[in-house]
Amino acid sequence: MIPLTLALILAAQAPTVSPAPPPAAPIASQARAAPSKAWPTTEGDMALGTFKFTEGRTLPALRLHYTTLGMPRRTADGKIVNAVMVLHGTGGSGKQFLSPQFADELYGPGQPLDIRRYYIILPDNIGHGLSSKPSDGLRMRFPHYDYGDMVRSQRLLLDSLGVGRLRLLIGTSMGCMHAFLWGETYPDGARALLPLACQPAQIAGLNRMWRQMVVDGIKADPAWAGGEYRTQPVLGLRTAASISTIAGGAPLNLQKLYPTREPAEAYVRDRVAKDIASRDANDMIYQFESSRTYDPWPGLERITAPMTWINSADDFINPRGLDFPARAVARMKNAQFRLIPETADTHGHGTHTWAANWKADLIALLARTESSPER
Repeated sequence: MIPLTLALILAAQAPTVSPAPPPAAPIASQARAAPSKAWPTTEGDMALGTFKFTEGRTLPALRLHYTTLGMPRRTADGKIVNAVMVLHGTGGSGKQFLSPQFADELYGPGQPLDIRRYYIILPDNIGHGLSSKPSDGLRMRFPHYDYGDMVRSQRLLLDSLGVGRLRLLIGTSMGCMHAFLWGETYPDGARALLPLACQPAQIAGLNRMWRQMVVDGIKADPAWAGGEYRTQPVLGLRTAASISTIAGGAPLNLQKLYPTREPAEAYVRDRVAKDIASRDANDMIYQFESSRTYDPWPGLERITAPMTWINSADDFINPRGLDFPARAVARMKNAQFRLIPETADTHGHGTHTWAANWKADLIALLARTESSPER
């Protein structure tokens, strides 16, 4: 079934809700790096039917967009045994994993996730990419999803694709946090977990503060108009883009690349301008607020799948001085943690997508879980 737009569905079922003003000209939900080559991908939209969100509201049709590479391999009884799901971060989409720094390191012949061997699934999470999101028409009337909703929708997507148990789940940033929730919610849902760039505790301290500043910066722009803008609130998005650029920055790498004033200024102005042009303000608010209920810390003992968890020492968002890793690994049955040292060639929080930094860890994780039983 081809799903109707969410705006039309809402209008049909609740005619007393006044329609939103026409949206601004379509824009991308994120800035994407150009793919290095034309990888053989397949894209689809999965209509998950009526979906009830944690907050209690429902959508009569939730759409999840996804991209796949490779083909499923099945056992004699029909079970898919080679599925790998890769989960993106806040503001991203599945297609970011076609960028050279990720795909060229992993998907080719003889590489760790050789697409002749593995079935790679790259979802666009709720509120992101081409999946259902506020900018489809509901604006601030869209249900206020959280990470738990995202994880449940991922499970439903896998069910619809015929995937029972994943061979591997990789999560970056927000997807890293989803990996911890997956480990607790679906203990047998994946044979191995590779969370990259997060902490398994509620987002608080400076991490919560800069996220709140992003949201407050957008809402403080009079042009936001309670979410009913006809053109994007540029001043609010500039605040959000500027804060996000600082949070994601890698000091040594940026110093190496831009060692004098003029190119440094030119780079950051261009980056912020491109970020603004790629955003929808309401989508961005929802994306950053979706972390509000995240807190896997009380249930870490439920995670039994083998895990290699990796952070980077130059990550502003997940600073190396926090003691969560040592405490968390002690509570999980089969978990390892590694901190990537800071160098002029690491990329701060974004090191999670530069696979050369953790490719060897992935190979080792696949090797140590190769003999784990299929279910």
